[in-house]
Amino acid sequence: MMLKRIHHVAVICSNYEISKQFYTEVLGFKIVNEVYRKERDSYKLDLAVNGLYQIELFSFPNPPARPSFPEATGLRHLAFETECVETAAATLKEHGIQVEEIRIDPITGKKFTFFQDPDGLPLEIYEV
Repeated sequence: MMLKRIHHVAVICSNYEISKQFYTEVLGFKIVNEVYRKERDSYKLDLAVNGLYQIELFSFPNPPARPSFPEATGLRHLAFETECVETAAATLKEHGIQVEEIRIDPITGKKFTFFQDPDGLPLEIYEV
C-alpha cells in the first residue's frame, strides 16, 4: 500500500454557522465547496488550508459529544504549521479565542500552543 499524504480531515460540528465562521473568518481557510444534503439535514463544507490539505466540516442534527482533551483516546489533536506562533496566537486572541501558554517542544526546540474550535476540538499551532 502506497499512502502518499493525508488527503483531508473531517470535523463534525454542533453549530454549523458558528463553526463555519470560526474556520473561515478566524482561521482564514478558503471555501472550496459547500453542499446542503437535504436527506441528512446536513451541511458539508470543504475548506482549503493554504491550498495543500482540506478540512471537511460536517453538520448533523444532534451529534453525540466526544471527549476532546488532547490526552483522550482517539485523535489527539489537529496541528497547523505557522511561521510565528506568537503572531498566530495574538490573532486568535484578537478574535476572543483562548490560547494556552506557548511552550517549547523539548525534542525539536520549536514553539507551539493549543486552542480549541467552537466544539472544544483541540487544535495546535506549531512553528516551522
